[in-house]
Amino acid sequence: MKRRDFVNQLAVVGGLTAAGFSQMACSTPNTFKMGLQLYTVRDAMEQDPITTLTKLKALGYQHFETYGFDAQSEMLYGFKTKEFKQVLNDLGLTTTSGHFGFMNYFDASQDQLSWFVDQCIKASKTLEASYLTWPLVNPEKRNAESFKILADKLNFIGERVKAGGLGFAYHNHGYEFENWEGTTGHEILMQRTDADLVKLQMDMYWVVRSGKTPKELVDQQPKRYTMWHIKDMDKVTQDYSELGNGSIDYTQILPDAEASGLEYYYLEQGGNFEVNSMESVATSARFFKKNIQHLI
Repeated sequence: MKRRDFVNQLAVVGGLTAAGFSQMACSTPNTFKMGLQLYTVRDAMEQDPITTLTKLKALGYQHFETYGFDAQSEMLYGFKTKEFKQVLNDLGLTTTSGHFGFMNYFDASQDQLSWFVDQCIKASKTLEASYLTWPLVNPEKRNAESFKILADKLNFIGERVKAGGLGFAYHNHGYEFENWEGTTGHEILMQRTDADLVKLQMDMYWVVRSGKTPKELVDQQPKRYTMWHIKDMDKVTQDYSELGNGSIDYTQILPDAEASGLEYYYLEQGGNFEVNSMESVATSARFFKKNIQHLI
C-alpha cells in the first residue's frame, strides 16, 4: 500500500480497536519512548506497511528501527525513503536507527563500501534517524582473523558516519562470545574499535543466552551501549519468545540506563510466534509496559 492510500485508510483505522488493537497508553511518564525493531513484523510490513504501522502505534509503539533498505533503488518497505518518512510523519511516528546490509560489503572495495555507507547516511538523514547499525556478520566471517578485519571496517564506517553528523553502532548476536582459540569476537572488537566512533547495540537475549549479563558488559564499556534490544527466550527451546512467556527476568538483569549511555531501546522477536507476529508484539507491549518500562 502506498502513501496515496493513507487518507482512505484513516476511516478503517477507527475500527482497529474492535479488532483487538486498542490504545494502550503508558501508565506513567517515561524518558524513553517504546520502540520496536520492525524485522519482528516483517511479514505484516511486506503486506501492508501503513496499516501495520497504524496498529503498532495503537499498541503504544512510538518509534522504530528499520531494516531492508535497498541502496540501489533507495527504497524501504516499497516506498522511496522520502515517501516513507512522510508516512511516519502522517502517523506521528519516528525511526531512530536502521539495520543496514554492511555485512554484504565485507569483501567489497573501499570505494564500494564508501558508496554504500554514504547511501545509508543519506537515507538516515531523510528519515531523521540518529543511528546506522551493523546488524550481523555472515557465518563464514565468524572467526578471529575476520573480526580483526571487521574492527578496521567498523572504525572506517564509524568515522565516515560521524563526519556525516550521525552515530554508528554494532549489534551483537551470540557468536561474538564464543571461544576462538583463547579469544572472542567481542574481545577483539572491544580492543580494536574506537569507542567514540563505534557504539554498541546490546541484544540482551543473545547476551543472556551466551552466559553473560547486560550489567557486566556495561561495566566493561560504560556509556557505550547506546541502544538495547529487549526480547525473551523460550523456556524449553531457547528460541525467541514473547516478553513474559520466556525465561529472562528483565526486572533483575537490566543495567542502569545512564551508565549504559542508553538513548533508544527496541522490543524485538525474530520468530517463534505464539500465534503470529502482530499478536506477539501486542503481548510483548502489554507485558513490557506493566512490568519493565518503569525500570528503564
